[in-house]
Amino acid sequence: MNIAILGMGNIGQGVVKILLENKNEITKRCGEEIVLKKVLVKNLNKKRDVQLEDGVLTDNFNDILQDDSIKIVIELIGGLEPAKAYMLKSMKAKKHVVTANKMAVAEEGDDIFNESEACNVLFHYEASVCGGIPIINGINTSLTANKIKSIFGIINGTTNYILTKMTDEECSFENALKEAQDLGFAEADPTSDVEGYDAMYKLNILSRIAFGTPSKDIYREGITKIKPIDIKYAKELGYIIKMLAIAREQDGNLELRVHPTMIPFNHPLANVNDSFNAILLNGNAVGDLMFYGRGAGDLPTGSAVISDIISIVNNMNSKLINQNTIVDRNLSLKDIDDVECEYYIRIMVKDQYGVLANICTIFAKNKVSILSVIQKADRKDNNVNLVFITHRAKESSIRKSLMEIEESDEINSVRNVIRIEK
Repeated sequence: MNIAILGMGNIGQGVVKILLENKNEITKRCGEEIVLKKVLVKNLNKKRDVQLEDGVLTDNFNDILQDDSIKIVIELIGGLEPAKAYMLKSMKAKKHVVTANKMAVAEEGDDIFNESEACNVLFHYEASVCGGIPIINGINTSLTANKIKSIFGIINGTTNYILTKMTDEECSFENALKEAQDLGFAEADPTSDVEGYDAMYKLNILSRIAFGTPSKDIYREGITKIKPIDIKYAKELGYIIKMLAIAREQDGNLELRVHPTMIPFNHPLANVNDSFNAILLNGNAVGDLMFYGRGAGDLPTGSAVISDIISIVNNMNSKLINQNTIVDRNLSLKDIDDVECEYYIRIMVKDQYGVLANICTIFAKNKVSILSVIQKADRKDNNVNLVFITHRAKESSIRKSLMEIEESDEINSVRNVIRIEK
């Protein structure tokens, strides 16, 4: 079975390493030898960690497109273009496609899925979410008897690493990010990770397969506002801060949101640390399931890519092209203003009589009930931190309250707002 890879970066080299090291096992599982016939690269002379046979490398996509012996194309370029164009052209040429490209699947998924169906070719994308964790196949195959009720996931290793360092070593966000960059967990421009875009793309994909409801309007917050003092207060209150992707169905509505979240110490996701990923999924028949493992890296992601290749080969041999296992459940996307949860709110106020009472009055007027209040004696320039934990409240009520609070002369600023999930 001849295949071609588009792009020979970290993941591409991981795929080649696994193909070479596990050749016998892969051949037995799919009944055919997988032969890497072509690899598309920008620079033919660049030094790489893997050795390829002469003639395999090419800088011309047409060498792959026009080769009828190549049956599967693996897109590992990343980004939207030319990745999307290459995938669509490959499908038109009757080649099956595998990708690890979360952005393309999330942003342009409709076009890609429609083209694969029109061309009667397979499109697999397991590696686009959580590297080597088989979450997509798990939902699409093993859990098809279930209605998925909720997904809570730590699905970005960079932010999890940063928050772990800030929690365990009490360092600043900036220092933790620098260490993540030095170790290769974070890019030179970390925006996609730390501002939640990467997790948002992945949640889009998961919502498509679990609920039939992908959305480009997922609420998103990053972790750049998290300070060591917030982590300190969270610990005192019995919580840990994690960057979560949340999808939850309730009464025909679907919540989709990505943001820092406080969870109790005994929560199943509380001890998922460093660059590991984990997804806590609830199905109406199976109950709670936890998927845990490396969410990135050359070999974990390469493992998912090759799993998709084997799946395609087995489908081809059985003559069974099963294109669409996604069931549209006709769910309405819930606006973030209508979401309800508990909240951690840290406000810097003037250290004077009546401030707390005035803030509580504003909360009460907007139907926000306070569960607890902490005031520390760590005064700075006659200002102190007030930390509120609320009962469950609507997001719109919280926002309205904080707008009114910030208008008060007694308030320095609202320093942070973090949602709480139990």
